[in-house]
Amino acid sequence: MKEWYDIRETPDVVLIGAGIMSATLAMMLKELEPNLTIAIFERLDDAARESSDAWNNAGTGHSAFCELNYTPLKGKKIDITKALKIASQFELSRQFWAHLVDSGYIGEPDAFIRSVPHMSFVTGDENVDFLKKRHAALAKTALFKGMLFSNKAPVVQKWIPLVMEGRDPKQSVAATRIDYGADVNFGNLTRAMFKHLDARSGVTVCYHHEVRDLHRDGNGQWNLTIQNLKKKKTFHLDSNFVFIGAGGGALTLLEKSNIPEAKGYGGFPVSGQWLRCKNRKVIERHHAKVYGKAAVGSPPMSVPHLDTRHIDGKQELLFGPYAGFSTKFLKKGSYLDLMKSLGFTNLLPMVAAGLHNISLTKYLIAQATQSHAERIEALCEYMPNANAADWELLVAGQRVQVIRADEEEGGVLEFGTEVIAAHDSSLVALLGASPGASTSVAIALDILGKCFEGKMRSKEWKKRLAQMIPAWGKTLGKNSPLIAASRKRTAKILGLKA
Repeated sequence: MKEWYDIRETPDVVLIGAGIMSATLAMMLKELEPNLTIAIFERLDDAARESSDAWNNAGTGHSAFCELNYTPLKGKKIDITKALKIASQFELSRQFWAHLVDSGYIGEPDAFIRSVPHMSFVTGDENVDFLKKRHAALAKTALFKGMLFSNKAPVVQKWIPLVMEGRDPKQSVAATRIDYGADVNFGNLTRAMFKHLDARSGVTVCYHHEVRDLHRDGNGQWNLTIQNLKKKKTFHLDSNFVFIGAGGGALTLLEKSNIPEAKGYGGFPVSGQWLRCKNRKVIERHHAKVYGKAAVGSPPMSVPHLDTRHIDGKQELLFGPYAGFSTKFLKKGSYLDLMKSLGFTNLLPMVAAGLHNISLTKYLIAQATQSHAERIEALCEYMPNANAADWELLVAGQRVQVIRADEEEGGVLEFGTEVIAAHDSSLVALLGASPGASTSVAIALDILGKCFEGKMRSKEWKKRLAQMIPAWGKTLGKNSPLIAASRKRTAKILGLKA
């Protein structure tokens, strides 16, 4: 482990947090500008121990193949705008990961990505009609080519037997299926990237180091106050550029930066929980990510899924998520995090958002107080023959949903990912949650565009970006040949189904 005194000079870039976003941004920067010096600080003992960890992250490889909340029904028409955007962004991630594997940077791909079919499953005539319309809208696009649909029980039974066994034969059902979906272990991917980064010249990765404060000095540089948590030593470090990618902890540091762009932002912490199957025979009978529809009145984060995962070399089966509430902003954070985040500029938006989302508060309370039997009852809607003895409750990662000031509403709750940059591009922070990890490459490109605009226009960077991410700067949604070529190439390198 490197210590703070290994950094002899002021680094060009400081990245706070050792999660998927810091890893992705650092890898890109070193590819684009090999002589750049980068310092990365992480408060825990290793990379990806918070939101990026496999047990804390949904790991779906969010590509909008099965997530129904990305295709809302507006009137009588399915809006596929967000689904197309996310599917395009995931293609960029695949291309970048293929570049890392092809370059020999991160080892064997099956350590972090595997083919797992992505399916949507619904019951009831109204939902079946919705899924049929969704399939019709998506299947004709290049990004969703090959998506299958069936409302025939025997077909669905063949696809997902555990979901159909014990179900009322009179119940109307429907499912869609895409075989080239993926399960992504973002913990392993992140740690593989940091292992490579730590060995590169000009990169210093410091674990057990927490950034406590940051402010601009008289020279316009960012001065960071950092504590070595093992040795209880505090020191200061200057840098021209800072990325705050500390998961739920990003909001507090963003507030301390005092940049005007941070005013009005708040955060609402939501903890996640899973049911994990303990019965290996049951686990081996299910091989799909099956997403359902969120209950009426529940938030997008509550979309239920019966999820095949590959973690620590074993196939696993999870169901959830079940929401909980904690005032912590990080799983290994402080119960005072929420109170410390409140200030003059975000108090009103926080209160307004709370008043507008009383139903969410009630939902979280109901979820947090559920018994094991009640959680199993929810599971049985997707797996009728589920045995309570086969399942145990696990606490997943902590998420901080973004609250931002709004002229009309006072404050609104956002469920996506937001990039907040200082006007001079010297500091940028990432707030929010899903589908962050899966679209980390697109987010990193957005950050580079905001904060390294001049470099992004240079011939050198354009050439290197095209080598790393061939689809960068191109419109994927309507370019069937480009998508087909990209998927064929990345599937071969990553060991996936094309």
